[in-house]
Amino acid sequence: MMDKVREWFGFGPMSQGFGGHGHDHGEGGHGHTHGVIDPTIATTTRGIWAIKWSFVVLAITAALQLVVVILSGSVALLADTIHNVGDAVTAIPLWVAFVLVRRQPSKTFTYGLGRVEDLAGILIVLIILFSAIVAGYEAIDRLINPRPIAFLGWVAIAGLIGFIGNEVVAVFRIRVGREINSAALIADGYHARTDGFTSLAVVLGALGVWLGFPLADPIIGLLITLAIFAIVWQSSKAVLTRMLDGVEPGIVDEIRHAAEHVPGIERVQSVQARWIGHRLHADVAIGVLDTATAKEVLSVTEALKEELSAHLPALAEANVRLENPANPPAPGMGSSHAHHAPAPFKVECDLAAGTLEIVDTPGGERMRLTIDRHADDLTAMVIIDRPKGPETLRLEPVADDHHRLESTVAPAEPHEFEARLILAATNREQVLPFKMVEPEGHHH
Repeated sequence: MMDKVREWFGFGPMSQGFGGHGHDHGEGGHGHTHGVIDPTIATTTRGIWAIKWSFVVLAITAALQLVVVILSGSVALLADTIHNVGDAVTAIPLWVAFVLVRRQPSKTFTYGLGRVEDLAGILIVLIILFSAIVAGYEAIDRLINPRPIAFLGWVAIAGLIGFIGNEVVAVFRIRVGREINSAALIADGYHARTDGFTSLAVVLGALGVWLGFPLADPIIGLLITLAIFAIVWQSSKAVLTRMLDGVEPGIVDEIRHAAEHVPGIERVQSVQARWIGHRLHADVAIGVLDTATAKEVLSVTEALKEELSAHLPALAEANVRLENPANPPAPGMGSSHAHHAPAPFKVECDLAAGTLEIVDTPGGERMRLTIDRHADDLTAMVIIDRPKGPETLRLEPVADDHHRLESTVAPAEPHEFEARLILAATNREQVLPFKMVEPEGHHH
């Protein structure tokens, strides 16, 4: 019984419904940003439904609070009402986008009208900024010119209504987030729960006034106003970044990661991506074997598009083009992963599963471990047996991607050796011996 109660209030395990590691690269780092709808929510019907009902609940909460603000003159309640309005209007850019996205692209707007969502986001941020300035002015004015507050009991009740409204939204978002495997919606739910405690501060202010400290109300109002200004700053950066075609660095890493799962891709030359509304558009340049036929190139291209769609649910379109390396190595200089790299070593043990290989990178050759699953806090190291003594290569996460570990330096020549891969995690260690042999005709 208690477990069901805990699950209802969103206190179950955060990992519920995510299915562990593997290919699930969840959006767990997402927070709450006004004026920007997270694509992992907006690309599912259930997620859109959750946003709409969250808007309804928070709009009703803010309307009830506004009535008490007019009757009582409490600036703390005014600031909290503005805060709840800010949370509610997050749904507006989504609504605008879904109305306008139905229009077909034209000769003028060849990508459609998804950018209107960004304009709506800017408008929302400006409205919240203006409201925060008004609330801050009122709070400072009350500190300088104190005025009595009427209906203290109703002010306290309105604060409780704000707490209850946010808690209902929190439970709703967390439950639906777990249903659709959206870490972003779950994060939004926990954010709403935090906002509920902001509403309880209004109750604290009313209690302070009742106990004979009249400045408690404007002080609480000023603190809530400062919190709103912090939200405006965070949200404006997010909206402007999208308007300037900026994306989160993890998106580029995820595109490169998806390409690693496609046989036939020898290198990823460049990756570009941008948001148009809540849909992602990507442009990827790849390299394949010089001996690949047109049919094989087409097969690789289609396979990459399928992998990108699986890794990035918000992806609307991926343009994949074939390019030659920008700076191909001169004859006899360096090595090419496409032509004489040793065969990869398949890793399969309790701590990890994946592929260990020598690859070409923009910085030169590197030893890379691409991981499909791994234990928590995994570390990896390769020790190569050389005639003059062991060569040690530590494998570090690339751009904080714990599914891809690389050495910071190139393995020494020749690339034919016996070695050990040492994996360690939480007081466990496994040593996997392996051997790499260069293709015939490429021995040093």
